[in-house]
Amino acid sequence: MKAKFSAVATLALAATAMTASADFVDRPKGYKIGERLTLRPYVSLSYTYDSNIDSTRKAKDASIFVVNPGLGAEYIDENWEVIGRAWYSYHGYSRYKSRLNKSSFGENLTFKWTDSLPNEKGWSFMLTEGFTQIAQDDDMTAHNGKGIGRDRKTFQIAGVLERRINEKWHAAGEASFYYLDYDNNIKEYAPLYGWKRTILGGEVGYAASKWTDILLAANYQWYTQDNIPNNIRYADESRGWVVMGGLGTRATERISYRILTGWSRFEYANGDAKDVNGWTYQASAKWKLSDTWNTMLLASSYYQPSERELASAIRVDSISWGLAHSMVRGKLNATFDLNYRRETHEYSYTRGYDYDDDIITARLGLNYTLNRLLQFYGRIEYQVDMCDSDYARHDYDYDRFRGTVGMRLTY
Repeated sequence: MKAKFSAVATLALAATAMTASADFVDRPKGYKIGERLTLRPYVSLSYTYDSNIDSTRKAKDASIFVVNPGLGAEYIDENWEVIGRAWYSYHGYSRYKSRLNKSSFGENLTFKWTDSLPNEKGWSFMLTEGFTQIAQDDDMTAHNGKGIGRDRKTFQIAGVLERRINEKWHAAGEASFYYLDYDNNIKEYAPLYGWKRTILGGEVGYAASKWTDILLAANYQWYTQDNIPNNIRYADESRGWVVMGGLGTRATERISYRILTGWSRFEYANGDAKDVNGWTYQASAKWKLSDTWNTMLLASSYYQPSERELASAIRVDSISWGLAHSMVRGKLNATFDLNYRRETHEYSYTRGYDYDDDIITARLGLNYTLNRLLQFYGRIEYQVDMCDSDYARHDYDYDRFRGTVGMRLTY
């Protein structure tokens, strides 16, 4: 089934691309049951050296051993498909064993359906869902607005229904819910502040040419933040809206993109604190440079409650770029990711919390498929966190290096 690169495809990118190049890594062949169902069981064993296990200026290094079994499955019909995965991992540390030796587990599911070919009159629908219980040593690139490095639970569900009205016009409606809950053991560390977010929105597009759509999109958001103490006078609920316009491609052989920009308003604490306003943007692009080279770009900006600081609202600007290269007749895949994230405190209850934070993460990975049963992989990651506040610098001004080698048994 060929998907339209539209609101539906944008949701697919958000659901599958945790890093910019992850979309380009070939999946194992798996075990086929009948004509349409494929199962992909696997187990990974890996070792990681971490130069800064505490993510702080006073760095302490550690070794991490991870065992990660999982099962992927997909069912593909003529006009619909279901793709899912369930996984478990155990993390063993050489330092802080009693505190950090923990398990992670999760699942995700994606459903796609369409009754027409790309750009033809008809309907398309996508639904994504996922739950995770994450240990705090998760991948450094995961700091993308969905959780700081701390034990936490997340749940998300999102859906997009699109209608291709005719050759020129199409429209879509979207709805999503996201839940973030931190494991706050105040005997060991300062609390973090999770939240719940609901979004309702829509999009209208007009095909100005064979390849280009003119787009107009808008949504409304509701936030409820956890752990607001009774002595803080602000409400724990916030709301906001976004209106954007831009361009997107309808369907090309090698390039697909969406670029939107517009105005956002965020009423933190139901307007009891400060309303935050500003221009924001969304961008996503994929380019198949050749049969062996692919590149991908994701960028966005938005407002949200702060996860780090009490009674604070932040603006997040994030851009990720990835490059992937397939070698040795597809057996060896190399990926490179570069991510930049900036957090700006637009409002803070306490003056000391008013700071800006810049995070740069780079990752280089290699994956070699020996045969359909065995893969070897390795990656190196480097992250630097730069904070402009004397108050927060001791926590958020540091660098960190990780090196990982592992093997994956698949079927």
